[in-house]
Amino acid sequence: MVKILAARLIGLQVAAVCNFCSLPIASTRHRLRLRGGFSAEHLRMANSGSEAKKRIGTHDGTFHCDEVMACWMLHQTKEFAGAQIVRTRDVKTLSEMDIVVDVGAVFDPSSHRYDHHQKTFTDTFDEKHVTTKLSSAGLIYKYFGREILQNIVKNVEIDYDKLYYLIYDNFIEEIDAVDNGVECYPADAVPKYKVSTMLGQRVGRLNPSWNDQGKKPDEQFQKAMQIVGDEMESIVEYYAKAFLPARSIVYAAISSRLDYHPSGKIMVLKTACPWKDHLFEIEQELQANLIYAVYEDQGGSWRVQAVPERPNSFLSRKPLPEAWRGVRDQALSDLTGVEGCIFVHATGFIGGANTQEGAMKLAEMALEI
Repeated sequence: MVKILAARLIGLQVAAVCNFCSLPIASTRHRLRLRGGFSAEHLRMANSGSEAKKRIGTHDGTFHCDEVMACWMLHQTKEFAGAQIVRTRDVKTLSEMDIVVDVGAVFDPSSHRYDHHQKTFTDTFDEKHVTTKLSSAGLIYKYFGREILQNIVKNVEIDYDKLYYLIYDNFIEEIDAVDNGVECYPADAVPKYKVSTMLGQRVGRLNPSWNDQGKKPDEQFQKAMQIVGDEMESIVEYYAKAFLPARSIVYAAISSRLDYHPSGKIMVLKTACPWKDHLFEIEQELQANLIYAVYEDQGGSWRVQAVPERPNSFLSRKPLPEAWRGVRDQALSDLTGVEGCIFVHATGFIGGANTQEGAMKLAEMALEI
């Protein structure tokens, strides 16, 4: 029966509607459900009438947890179930989207525009959360969260309002805080070890709940083994094939720093790569003290990024100037006098320009301010 239904679902050409959905399905008590939260009901809505034409816009280039989470959550709503994900920074294309998240420099729920990078944006989840500004994940959760929770947890007698706040405090706020550069601990607190996966908590949640007699501990143990195995393989692959090979690139950039600026405080990487951890080690070896890194991003534009005070810190040795933060495009070019500016992040840890010359000029000016 499942195979027959799966064939019918594939026949609907779901993949043409949604870039992110995947076709493997599994049966549940009441309905078929695809990975990522799709049910057969969602897919029928996505392929009927105008619903099939819904499009979600977000930025291209390097993706981050907040807009990935925002898009996944939107797929759990009636209005945007199965919507196509369009990744672009083109203003005209974004203007044609039914909803836009994490790009566009506009926050306006009435027109479904949910960006948080503009200088004027200061919204938090509520009056109790005064420290953490919302990212695109928090924005979508704030305005769609109650519907999303009811679509995830059905036929259960619970206080959904209480659940709404619990999920923000215990899940979404972390995404908001990381994306906005909010330190979890005081700036002078030095961690005794690195936390990069929260793997222990993920494994712990696989233990059968006190009131769930349907899950067998030994079967859950096997699932836990799969999760930790996948995680370890992913980590090993990253360090072996991406992190370690990047060291020579960072070493060359730091070694040639005086070729680009007489201060020796700006390095130019020949390609974007993992550089921060290597930098702190190589700085000691070469007696350097970097302030900014300049490199080309995946989309062909250039970035100037402030060196953090220490690895994995949100605090920078010298953030980009306060007056530039949250300013974009021509307004930023007018402010700085540098042609082809793209943006400076609201926290000042990174900025962008269309060319290497533009990014270098921003770095040079920032050093003097």
